[in-house]
Amino acid sequence: MHQRRYWKFMLGAKSANAEQCREEGFIGTDFDIHEDLTGKFPPSRREFVDVWAHRFHKPGVSKIAAGLWASQLWIAGYEFAEGDIILSPTGRPAELYVGEVQGGYSYVPAGPLQHRRSVRWFDKVILRDDLSDPLKASLRYASTLCALDEHAAEISTLLNLGGPSQIGDVGFGMEKYLEEFLIENWSSTDLGKRYDIWTNQDGEIEGQQFLTDNGRMDILAISKDKTELLVVELKRGQASDKVVGQVQRYMGYAVERLAEANQTVRGAIIALGDDLSIKRALLVAPNIDFYKYKVDFKLEKS
Repeated sequence: MHQRRYWKFMLGAKSANAEQCREEGFIGTDFDIHEDLTGKFPPSRREFVDVWAHRFHKPGVSKIAAGLWASQLWIAGYEFAEGDIILSPTGRPAELYVGEVQGGYSYVPAGPLQHRRSVRWFDKVILRDDLSDPLKASLRYASTLCALDEHAAEISTLLNLGGPSQIGDVGFGMEKYLEEFLIENWSSTDLGKRYDIWTNQDGEIEGQQFLTDNGRMDILAISKDKTELLVVELKRGQASDKVVGQVQRYMGYAVERLAEANQTVRGAIIALGDDLSIKRALLVAPNIDFYKYKVDFKLEKS
């Protein structure tokens, strides 16, 4: 039996097609691919990206954007399953539409958003004020879609779907707060002086929780002179040597899939502390830097 998954899905640029999607019962993507992909989605995302990233990589489109678009198209066309829950911004800041995937991929050449999935939209509209801060943060990702499985319990409770009884995850929440704080204060950090978080053509941040076939990078950034990509991994507590391998996997993905011919790739780990094991691992990983963050905790009498 399929385990229900949870997704954020944008209904056109800046939610421009939200009302039509709700009225006609679908979600969809475009990506300027005017071709019926029925039967053309392989079970492997990597195999699909190998083919389609080259199609997307045109003048004016970076390898980063091309790989991301191909990956998102595969997820929407193949990985979405009946019963999955979709949260979609309405275009109004306070509201989200919620729906359930009802059918497989279909192609509607007249569009808009011609690569479609049927959705049964719930009558209930979710208010952002009713969501936890970590879920709000996840919904701010600018990508067309992102997984919200970490918030399954909270979303299920809001919709009375049943499922996990505990809401949220303290560890995940703390890491999400760290991520949001870093994003909001990026320009004032040492990294922000040399790198910009990856943004799309509309200037929206897409380098937060950047989708790869190895998982999601916490942050993908690019140097101000566009010659180097930076993979950033955040840990809310003390980091171990395991995170070095994790960063190297993401860096390998960046080398293989994202970097242009003139670009290098570097890594950065940000954590509350380190230990002897990670210090030794980093001795032989000169292209990964380690940063400690500090928490300034104060009490103010009111």
